[in-house]
Amino acid sequence: MPHSSDINANIQPTVAPALQLGYSFCPNDTFIFYALTHNKVSSPAPIHEVLEDVQTLNDWARIARLPMTKISYRAYLDRLPDYIALRSGGALGRGVGPLVVARPGQDQDLNGQVVLSPGALTTAELLLQMVYPQVRLLRCRYDDIMPAVERGEWQGQPVAAGLIIHESRFTYPQHGLIKLLDLGQWWEGDTGLPLPLGAILVRRDLGAPLQWALNEAVKNSLAYAYAHPQEPRDYIRQHALEMADEVMQAHIDLYVNDMSRDVGDEGEAAVRELQRRAVALGAARPSDLPLFVAQQ
Repeated sequence: MPHSSDINANIQPTVAPALQLGYSFCPNDTFIFYALTHNKVSSPAPIHEVLEDVQTLNDWARIARLPMTKISYRAYLDRLPDYIALRSGGALGRGVGPLVVARPGQDQDLNGQVVLSPGALTTAELLLQMVYPQVRLLRCRYDDIMPAVERGEWQGQPVAAGLIIHESRFTYPQHGLIKLLDLGQWWEGDTGLPLPLGAILVRRDLGAPLQWALNEAVKNSLAYAYAHPQEPRDYIRQHALEMADEVMQAHIDLYVNDMSRDVGDEGEAAVRELQRRAVALGAARPSDLPLFVAQQ
């Protein structure tokens, strides 16, 4: 018979496999996920960060590449069979919408004109098509849009306006541009609801208990950031694309709010309305699958 010490020596501790979490370089994401990716809060599994622009994350979600990922709510509507949204960590709210910007003198009606978009699967582009159904779209990275509109062209093609997201809403005047339309303001006026921008998704095949545990880990990560606001600063600045500190803070203040802690009933209603309108527009397929994880 082996000694008990020999038996114990062969027992390996059970360690949950690591999960990759994809999110953007934007200050709201790095603020929310700092604690989770730096082992400051407990998690049901080790979390490995994968930082990419949102359009890349939207594209990766088409093949369910990551088990946990930030994604545009517009893109989520196409990925319901594979993913379900967490209640925490997302970007919804009022006064947070994408802007349509142009050079001074541009006509307000953009139907039939060329507008630069940050991506086919962004909530911003879906809203633009709701307002201007005959708009002509060119697509590029979101941080290339303002310089291109300032020049009046993208890759040799003339552009009338640009659809800007993220920190660009704070910096577009530096490019000599004016605001033609605040699409978030339009949405709020038309629906009476906050605007859903970005969701944090987990794959449905992870199972309900793990999904809820990850939701709580994200919620705790945000609570840690609020309790220790200076600690994530270097991490946020590292990924903030040379953003000025005051713009970085304004970005966090705008996109991180009570609906980032929990989407709430109003947030759920907003996502359902976005889904309904996208289906009516032919931009998404109807689905009866649950939109958000539920407590276990």
